[in-house]
Amino acid sequence: MVIEIAPHPAIPNRHIEAGLKVISTEDLRWSRCHIKSTAMLGNVLHFQQSYSVQNNETIMYNALGQLTEGSYSNVFIVKDGVVATPMLDHQLLPGISRHIAIESMRANGSITVEERIVTMDEVRNADEIWITNSSKHIAPVLELDGEPVGDGLVGEVWERAMTIYMAAKYDF
Repeated sequence: MVIEIAPHPAIPNRHIEAGLKVISTEDLRWSRCHIKSTAMLGNVLHFQQSYSVQNNETIMYNALGQLTEGSYSNVFIVKDGVVATPMLDHQLLPGISRHIAIESMRANGSITVEERIVTMDEVRNADEIWITNSSKHIAPVLELDGEPVGDGLVGEVWERAMTIYMAAKYDF
């Protein structure tokens, strides 16, 4: 049995929140990433790639240059106030935190969310990048491949989204 206890985070503040550094790479895993199995070696190898260069995560893309997911997370971008994330298909795992983030933002109505193809050009030119997973909830990315994301600070849309998420996460 494993039990993890952590304090409930306070309302996010983009001026004091620390962001993540990530790298990007082509997704070299098998083509059925939506199936959760014990065969997670591909994800571990991709994570090790980011860890070896002192980064927090690896954001992956397919052979067409389309965003898939992170080695242990789902990925969102923000451009001009609109949030976009890849639609669910066989290339990514349908994360619980991803679901809560999307549904809570849609229910709140103050943030537009699109599930669609997201190109790596869009990722590299995003105002904000986030990752979602069970341990980080919605985590802001400040650096991608050694370059700042947007203005290099945690974004205002992230701050609003995280406030909405934290208020809603136990309702789902």
